[in-house]
Amino acid sequence: MRFLASVALAALAAGCTTQGGDSGSAGNFPAVAGADACASVTPAMLGATSASGKWVAEANGVPGYCEVTATLSPASGSNIGVVYRLPGSWNGKVLGLGGGGWAGNVSAQAASEGLRKGYATLQTDAGHSATTVWDTSWAANPEALKDFSYRAIHEMTVAGKKLVNAYYGQAHRRAYFQGCSTGGRMALMEAQRFPEDYDAISAGAPVYSLQVQTSAILRNNAFAKNGGGFSAEDLKLAQGAALAACDAQDGLKDGLINDPRQCNWDPATIQCSGAKNASCLAPAQVAALRAVYQGTRAPDGQWAMLPLSRGGEPGWSLFVGTDGKGTDASSEAVSNLFSIALGSKVDLAKYSMADVQAIRASAFGKMYEAADPNLTPFFARGGKLLLWHGENDPGPSPVATSDYAKAVLGRAPAASRNMRYFLLPGVEHCGGGPGAAPVEWLDALAEWDEGGKAPAVLVGAKPDKSVVRPHCAWPDVARYKGSGDANDPASWQCVRRTES
Repeated sequence: MRFLASVALAALAAGCTTQGGDSGSAGNFPAVAGADACASVTPAMLGATSASGKWVAEANGVPGYCEVTATLSPASGSNIGVVYRLPGSWNGKVLGLGGGGWAGNVSAQAASEGLRKGYATLQTDAGHSATTVWDTSWAANPEALKDFSYRAIHEMTVAGKKLVNAYYGQAHRRAYFQGCSTGGRMALMEAQRFPEDYDAISAGAPVYSLQVQTSAILRNNAFAKNGGGFSAEDLKLAQGAALAACDAQDGLKDGLINDPRQCNWDPATIQCSGAKNASCLAPAQVAALRAVYQGTRAPDGQWAMLPLSRGGEPGWSLFVGTDGKGTDASSEAVSNLFSIALGSKVDLAKYSMADVQAIRASAFGKMYEAADPNLTPFFARGGKLLLWHGENDPGPSPVATSDYAKAVLGRAPAASRNMRYFLLPGVEHCGGGPGAAPVEWLDALAEWDEGGKAPAVLVGAKPDKSVVRPHCAWPDVARYKGSGDANDPASWQCVRRTES
């Protein structure tokens, strides 16, 4: 997600003293603290090895805040960078934020939405200073691997709550977390390993298992096999044929397939009968498309290569080596990390089902993956989980998130009340694509947590409002009523989707 004026210090008497994420006692909010308090921040206020505060004046619609930069070292070899942004007028809530790729995120931009809404924001570099999302050079440090996998977000949260209490003179009343991609995995890790850290969590497009990385390798190899690579025009050709076959299934031809799992278009319908030309696909291209639409299972029945959705083909090249060269932007990073984790060089071009199982069974895999569907402890204390994924995502497949949502519902009885899952037609990785995004996830999370009513429909819209659509909570899907403005949510209804 993309995220009042400076005032004099007026530390208020503590209205509640509980440090847990479920602290609900009434304090004096908004609580006010300004530049003088910021200059007085010390490492002891959050249990850090180093810490300093600087006041950042109001700018570009973001109110003035105290920016606290610190280092946490819970173990020898661990150096977790954290940044806390404490608004001059605080709403009493903290907001933890996730990272992306193989990195954390301490940027002010990521915190801007929360700061505008009065949240104290908590951020971390996830245990290493690299900011490039495909940089895994840091992984040679086993403590950094542990930090990135699960420890950094938890330590950031514990220290952040302690700092907030000391800075404002009262504890937070609610704690929320939001993240997408790697941030989505961090979100699920918090719910699974540290259920008391947050009251409500938004997890988008979660890269929650190493199946995402193995899928990338196997997809690249599928496109490289026998000259199965695609040009940008070929990808558009495939998309056009898929839309022609399935776009109207939701009652409206609008360039979006609302339920791609019900689209059975076969690329063989546009296979060339002779030489390859601009209006058809070569046999190797048809084979590659069939493979990535279907996915591949490992011998243990788990996904090795997760399926991609029909209708999103032009966006695949961001995460998939559709050009047939056998690599994508993440390949070097994945190769380096897997080689470190397994103790031997990994040859991505010869990646096998045995390799898939080996990396998932490795110590790193067990530490990194946030695949545990037992969220009973989180739900038992009233925790709320808002899970979502774009249907056109070319990185982590929405199929994996759907599988996880179903597993949670089957394992934790309270999930039917405390979890909501949304699939967003036409939306790519954490946003973008032809679909209706963004959605105001943070507002939805707060309204659910404080109002007590789980969302059944959330509206998404492109920034220019050219596409506005209602998104129905799973297992429902939006269907056009047959008349009315397509950009009016009232023109749509939620119907139960057909299981594949």
